Amino acid sequence: MILDSKVPDGPLAEKWEGYRFNMKLVAPTNKRKFKIIVIGTGLAGASAAATLGELGYNVDVFTYHDSPRRAHSIAAQGGINAAKNYRGDGDSIFRLFYDTIKGGDYRSREANVYRLAEVSNEIIDQCTAQGVPFAREYGGLLDNRSFGGVQVSRTFYARGQTGQQLLLGSYQALARQVGIGTVKLHTRAEMLEVVLKDGRAVGVVVRDLATGEITTHSAHAVVLATGGYSNAYYLSTNAMACNGTAIWRAYRKGAYFANAAFTQIHPTCIPASDEFQSKLTLMSESLRNDGRIWVPEKAEDPRPAAGIPESERDYYLERRYPAFGNLVPRDVASRAAKQQMDHNKGVGPLHNGVYLDFRDSIERLGRDVIETRYSNLFEMYERITDENPYEVPMRIYPAPHYTMGGLWVDYELMTTVPGLYAIGEANFSDHGANRLGASALMQGLADGYFVLPYTVGNYLAKYLNTDPVSSEDPVFKDAEREVNDRLSMFMGIKGSRSVDWFHRELGMILIEYCGMTRNRPGLEKALSEIPALREEFYKDVRILGDSETLNQSLEKAGRVADFFELAELMCRDALNREESCGGHFREEHQTEDGEAQRRDDEFAYAAAWEWTGADSEPTLNKEQLVFENVELTTRSYK
Repeated sequence: MILDSKVPDGPLAEKWEGYRFNMKLVAPTNKRKFKIIVIGTGLAGASAAATLGELGYNVDVFTYHDSPRRAHSIAAQGGINAAKNYRGDGDSIFRLFYDTIKGGDYRSREANVYRLAEVSNEIIDQCTAQGVPFAREYGGLLDNRSFGGVQVSRTFYARGQTGQQLLLGSYQALARQVGIGTVKLHTRAEMLEVVLKDGRAVGVVVRDLATGEITTHSAHAVVLATGGYSNAYYLSTNAMACNGTAIWRAYRKGAYFANAAFTQIHPTCIPASDEFQSKLTLMSESLRNDGRIWVPEKAEDPRPAAGIPESERDYYLERRYPAFGNLVPRDVASRAAKQQMDHNKGVGPLHNGVYLDFRDSIERLGRDVIETRYSNLFEMYERITDENPYEVPMRIYPAPHYTMGGLWVDYELMTTVPGLYAIGEANFSDHGANRLGASALMQGLADGYFVLPYTVGNYLAKYLNTDPVSSEDPVFKDAEREVNDRLSMFMGIKGSRSVDWFHRELGMILIEYCGMTRNRPGLEKALSEIPALREEFYKDVRILGDSETLNQSLEKAGRVADFFELAELMCRDALNREESCGGHFREEHQTEDGEAQRRDDEFAYAAAWEWTGADSEPTLNKEQLVFENVELTTRSYK
């Protein structure tokens, strides 16, 4: 299949404006004739549903939570990027675009990234108008701080609760539309299948998590805003319920999956305290503004941090990357921390961390300033570790966090299945091989508030005065039967091991062979071990209870079954990409000083994989990435 990105012609800065002028429109009175389904109520899903409802569309929005406010977007801490240039430090839309392209190691589509930078300023205006309590400077302007991979201050924040405050803003917009009646909210409802007719998306199959009831829902278009898949690693910074089922079901129905291997390991996570831990906790990247990262110069140094003199501390990021110091991009910081572990310089009881030290900042700025900026983060750290970060350094270590891969989408955010859209972290479009900090919230709200509400009309216009496909149509009955058969199959296995046991085993394979570093022997080993573990899963998984009531083991079984298939694709994609770029670091492709080595002549493309059946290898389709506005150079943060 030839991948048509639908990028408009014309100069980069004029593409989005030109698209909006030339697209097909749906008149306000006609929007009421269309129904749209949105899956997910995080920042992308809530903002999309609220905006589509405000425009007049009839929207059904689904979340597996008991309230949209519990979406994982609430966990984002540090901030959201925008090119306002309030600091007057040289920022601009083009610089935000360039930093994002460079930060992603030149593996993203120029037109989408520029549009993201272009609408970033509108996001801040929108959220401020909604009452999001961004931090402000003394003069009243919104405050900014820096994040990794840039040399300007463009990150807007609300202490360490930015995701929570932004989600409350989009939630209130959504709640308003629910009250008006343009949006119908379905809680405790998990999408288990996409329904297609004549090759286009016409609805979904959903399971009520409280009662087990299976229902079908039809619409003119379906939007997936279900986040990423880093929980395939089992231990990650994601909430434990986060999963990849919605996008994987779409992939199995014909939506291409792009860049599955592009997963981000976040450098600022609280290290695991024992082997049975089931969740990791993120410490915001914003802490790297004022905290200095170091390890003892001496390997296996048993002394506490206070007992190690300044002359025996290695501030390795400041030493290796003097221009950016502790604010290098996440992939660079994560690999650097791993290298310290490999040299036996880990700190803490399990020697599985590095220090993030605020001593110098507290001495320079005063404890009150640091407390104002980060108090809730410091409090959270102390509750988890029983260590006071005002008095002793934090201990941090990289952990699976964000997935840059996802469903392939064109400029309109439509997948290869007509009528099926993917927004936010569920798609692959904006971050390339590595996401810069504070860009996830930016992309989710850009897609939901300012991109999809335009582009969906271009598709819907041709279906004016056409009713949605009836949920009594055979395609819905067939999809519902598929779901029931799958659930019955899980319930009938009657094995001896829990779903969590299999998930943990899968996660250990992934983090070992497809984690911070990858190599051919390891990936080939993973591709032999994952199918064997999956086969054991289908023979020996134990699910108690029944399918017609609340059953979290059954929920997990479906999600982990999809993670098995997704993990294979992640390893296959990593094996295919014989280069290092961003978060994808192949040990065979590195410079003399251990940095990532791209191969632009062969791999400047998005790898879009096509499902060909459960027992056959997927087909690789390539979207060649064309760079007309930036020069492909080796990333340097020195």
